Amino acid sequence: MLEANKLYKSVSLEIYMRKKAKDLKKGEKIIIAGKKFLIEEIEISDIGKQGTKKVRIVAKSDSGEKIVIIRPEDYPFESE
Repeated sequence: MLEANKLYKSVSLEIYMRKKAKDLKKGEKIIIAGKKFLIEEIEISDIGKQGTKKVRIVAKSDSGEKIVIIRPEDYPFESE
C-alpha cells in the first residue's frame, strides 16, 4: 500500500482542454504530435466547396520548428 502511494505522488497529470480551431487565438499554445506550439498567426477563410470555413494556423515550437496547418473550423485541438 505504501509503495502505491509513492507511485501515485510521483506521477504528474497534465490535463489539456480541447478547443475548436475557430476558437483559438494568437499567443495560445496547442499540442500537435506531442509537441507544444505557440500560435503566431491565425486566419479564417470564407466558406468553401465543402461548406465549412477553413482555419490557417502558423505556429512555432520551443525548438524553433515552424509549421502551417489548415483545418476545418470545427477541428479539435488540445490547448493549454
